[in-house]
Amino acid sequence: MERTDRASRLIAAPPAAVYAALLDPDALAAWLPPDGMRGRIERWDPRPGGGFRMVLTYLDATGNPGKTSDATDVVDVGFADLVPAERVVQRAVFEADDPAYAGTMTMTWQLAAAGAGTGVTVTATGVPPGIDQAVHQEAMASSLANLAAHVEAVG
Repeated sequence: MERTDRASRLIAAPPAAVYAALLDPDALAAWLPPDGMRGRIERWDPRPGGGFRMVLTYLDATGNPGKTSDATDVVDVGFADLVPAERVVQRAVFEADDPAYAGTMTMTWQLAAAGAGTGVTVTATGVPPGIDQAVHQEAMASSLANLAAHVEAVG
């Protein structure tokens, strides 16, 4: 059975603002890396069939070995589906020599209007088995908290 990791959060910003933060490379590099990491976008093509390449660097790699190198995770992400103010579907492939991190993970960012805000649920399927489920769900929750702080500060 395929593993599914999920995290949700209510964000005090309209769906259009949240969607914009999912498709802005500077915003994405700022909010997507979970606590303890920083990110850099190397390539950006925001359209279905396009995508981006992100380098995630651990601020302290002790006890957190990277998938690509001792301190980094490099991921190539393709945009599979973009529905303005509703959904972003990404297909992520980590650069890794270890087969436990191989494969394509699908990340679906679902946005739903909720009063004056947006309910955001991120669902990951096809998660490589080398990624610990509890750690991954904690990282997704951290990214959602960063996203909320980003869009709520801008709005």
